[in-house]
Amino acid sequence: MSVDVIDFFVLTGFLGSGKTSLLRDVLSAETASDTAVIVNEAGEIGLDGVLLRESGDDVPMAMLSNGCVCCQVGSDLAFTIDRLIMAPRPAGLPPLRRIILETSGLSMPGPVLRQLATLAEHRMRVAVIATYDLTRGLAVATFEEAAAQWAAAHRIIATKADLAPQASTEALVAIAQLNPVAEAIADADRAAVVSAAFAPLTASLPLREVAPELAAAHPRLALCLVRPLSEIAYADLASWLDNVAGRLGERLLRIKGLVKVHEAPRPLLVESVGTVFSPPRQLTAATPPSPFIVVIARDIVRAELEQVEPTGLFTFSWREPESRTAAPRGIRAEWVT
Repeated sequence: MSVDVIDFFVLTGFLGSGKTSLLRDVLSAETASDTAVIVNEAGEIGLDGVLLRESGDDVPMAMLSNGCVCCQVGSDLAFTIDRLIMAPRPAGLPPLRRIILETSGLSMPGPVLRQLATLAEHRMRVAVIATYDLTRGLAVATFEEAAAQWAAAHRIIATKADLAPQASTEALVAIAQLNPVAEAIADADRAAVVSAAFAPLTASLPLREVAPELAAAHPRLALCLVRPLSEIAYADLASWLDNVAGRLGERLLRIKGLVKVHEAPRPLLVESVGTVFSPPRQLTAATPPSPFIVVIARDIVRAELEQVEPTGLFTFSWREPESRTAAPRGIRAEWVT
């Protein structure tokens, strides 16, 4: 059984974007001995698991073949994670420090994270890692699954640099427009990319200032930079976040930012993937950015966010979709109830 704090990575990305190749490279490294892998595929034949076995014979691996894990009201994901953590480690191997869940290319990150709520006792650090296919770029952003994966990500990894060597610079700009609070990793050095993608979460970049000049990158995604007018009461912040989630529902893709509240000496880090919120915590950085909240949502208008109660706490700077002329097409429910 592991006694160390475990980093849990939800590896997501649209169909064919290079998730399995990225994971194979991780498992081929000498540092993979502290890693366990869970593979979830939609379909009866788990080909990804077979491919991964070729890379890491000594890596504990579990297969979830009951369909897309984000679509299950009750699945064996939590049980599998608990079993991996509690199982005795083989002789000669280091403690378990990292678990990677490779999701289906059609998985939504929010419902996956919701299933981890029952594992709070293990106190895992959790992050969403999304792949960005340099050969296709923003072309797949028309699929709401891809947009939700990028919006939810803590790190976005540019893949297939060998096939599109000139696209890395443009990718960094596109990623910043899609999700300005994500850490973007794009490098021609594949080993450097693999290492950075699954680096310990304590080594991740600190929260940084978000530029107010926001350009449109997607026809259905709206990004809003919310600035507190002053220090506010924690109860008001909590009410506002709850009301944002209640009003936007499955259209809310991401919230992340810093807010100074009366009750805490340091700014609070607030964060959600969809409507799944992490517990707020005080930021320990010596020089934190100015307070802000980034909200990424789909198919909304300004008034929906600006009229959320309690009003009068924030200013709003918008990057709206490029066109409002076409009516949005039907959206299937994203969250499991």
